[in-house]
Amino acid sequence: MINREIIRIKIVQLTYAYYQNGNKNIDTAEKELFFSLSKAYDLYNQLLSLIVAITREAQRRQEVLQAKALREGSKMPSAKFTSNRFALQLESNIQLGEFMETQKRTWADYPEFIGKMFEQIEQSQIYQDYMNDKEDSYAADREVWRKLYRTFVQENEDLDSLLEEQSLYWNDDKDVVDTFVLKTIKRFKEQNGAKEELLPEWDSDEEKEYARKLFRAAILNDAQYQRFMSEASRNWDFSRLAYMDVIIMQIAIAEIMTFPNIPISVSINEYVEIAKLYSTRKSGGYINGMLDAIARNLIQTGRLLKHMEPKKEKAGGKHHQAKPQAEEQQEAPQKPKRQRIKKQE
Repeated sequence: MINREIIRIKIVQLTYAYYQNGNKNIDTAEKELFFSLSKAYDLYNQLLSLIVAITREAQRRQEVLQAKALREGSKMPSAKFTSNRFALQLESNIQLGEFMETQKRTWADYPEFIGKMFEQIEQSQIYQDYMNDKEDSYAADREVWRKLYRTFVQENEDLDSLLEEQSLYWNDDKDVVDTFVLKTIKRFKEQNGAKEELLPEWDSDEEKEYARKLFRAAILNDAQYQRFMSEASRNWDFSRLAYMDVIIMQIAIAEIMTFPNIPISVSINEYVEIAKLYSTRKSGGYINGMLDAIARNLIQTGRLLKHMEPKKEKAGGKHHQAKPQAEEQQEAPQKPKRQRIKKQE
């Protein structure tokens, strides 16, 4: 499950923290990196268990309504939602059950939140359409939860706050982890029952090695990579670059230099996107220009054996080097979907 998008983000966070920590021990920092990555997998399980918690709340309320109907001799309420086959299969899932047994906190500790979420679901058009639909199939049961997750879990500020309360490690992970939860819902098969396999924590040992090599390369070669940056910004005061921009470019250069099979354009694009979340409004464009110039220079001087497409000439002729964003002159940072790291003073 842990992919390179999550790994890159975590390495940016942990590299930043490494330089803020007075006791710079790379082995300790590496252990913290892998612990942080494991917490992303915990979040994946926690979000899957949220579906189970909401279903149990629906069942609890269903029992109350059924008891009332029996007393009053009125029509029994529909049990379609509480008997949702996908949700019940997830509730019985062996892997998810084993995970929940290891947790000190569960969704049962937040009854008001779970109750509110169910009420929002119950009042939604998605729920009404599902309850009124005559189709009775596992596929329909699974699909309604995919729609409900996208609508009520993906963009939910109350949930984001609650998750941050549960673990500070989850602060920047949810957007990516949501995609894996939706992937899991889509791939569930009724015939697999309680033995349906969840996504593994790591797809392969190759991803672990990627995380380890990138983190160590970024830190152990920091002087060299910052020299590349200084050369590329020779017309400007390198010391005035935004601190986070330096960290992001340092890691990007480490990836470009260390992994021959990752195209340069892929590395640049990935770190430009990270800059949009963690730095200023103009950092993405500046970092894009800097990394492009650095990579081309390294190729031309024989220090990097990778291919880059020829640079396209802009209308009007000459290229202009992007100006760095001086730390004290930058615009106010954009507010990302998640809280970004703050530089310690």
